[in-house]
Amino acid sequence: MKSLLMLAPVAFGLAAAGAAPAEAAKRSGNCARATPAMLDAKFAQFNAAWATKNPDTVTALFDDDAVLLATVANVPRTDHAGIRDYFVSFLKGSPVGKIDTATIKSGCNWALQAGTWTVTLTDPASGAKSDVKARYSFLYQFEDGKWRIEHLHSSAMPQK
Repeated sequence: MKSLLMLAPVAFGLAAAGAAPAEAAKRSGNCARATPAMLDAKFAQFNAAWATKNPDTVTALFDDDAVLLATVANVPRTDHAGIRDYFVSFLKGSPVGKIDTATIKSGCNWALQAGTWTVTLTDPASGAKSDVKARYSFLYQFEDGKWRIEHLHSSAMPQK
């Protein structure tokens, strides 16, 4: 299992703790780099997974030991069972995400996209739509030939 202590420095651009695996990947020539277009495609895939309303489809986008810090959950989700459990109820609101701003940082086999987004939710009973303005960060890791979500954090904007 990957250590969160190793992933945190990568997410914040600190090289010391995560340097050894990244350097080994560079030396071996197995260094995947994300592009802005690829990250746009990953977000489109994530949004399309939401549209299926199938929690298994969404959960499959996450790494096995990913961390989900969701806007409307008090508990961090740190495994597929917990992540799936969150999406079982969240997907009932037919979420649709739209990136408003994005900052991208990337390195050998990892990419961070962070910024602001708007998630439109539909009340299943009334059909009324509401927009949730929030901050987000997706940390992706390239492993076994795939880019997967290693960490997703979303938090509602603190100010109107």
